[in-house]
Amino acid sequence: MIQVHVDMAIDPAKEQEMVRYFQTTFRPAAQKFRGYVDVRMLKLRAVPFGTPPPAEINYRFAITYESEELRQKWVASDIHQEVWGAMEKMSAPDYTVLQFEVI
Repeated sequence: MIQVHVDMAIDPAKEQEMVRYFQTTFRPAAQKFRGYVDVRMLKLRAVPFGTPPPAEINYRFAITYESEELRQKWVASDIHQEVWGAMEKMSAPDYTVLQFEVI
C-alpha cells in the first residue's frame, strides 16, 4: 500500500468550510476509485515530543491506496482535479507532500 501525507496551513476563517467540503465532497469522490483504502484529515493538536512543524501548519491530509499505480489513476482523474483544486483553494499555496510505503 501507499500513503500520501500533505501538511497544510488552513486559514482558520476557512476551516469549517474545508472540513465540511472534505467530508461531504472530497471523501465520497475518493471512495469511488479502485484501490482506495482510506482518506483522513488530521488537525494538529499538540507536539508532545520533537521538533514542531512550522507554526502555520495546522492540518495533515492523509490518503491511502492499494498501490501507487492506482493512486496515480485517481490523481489523473477529472474528479480529482476538481475536488483537490477546491481543497487547495482553502490552504496556503505552499504545502508539503510526503509519500510513504505502508509496511
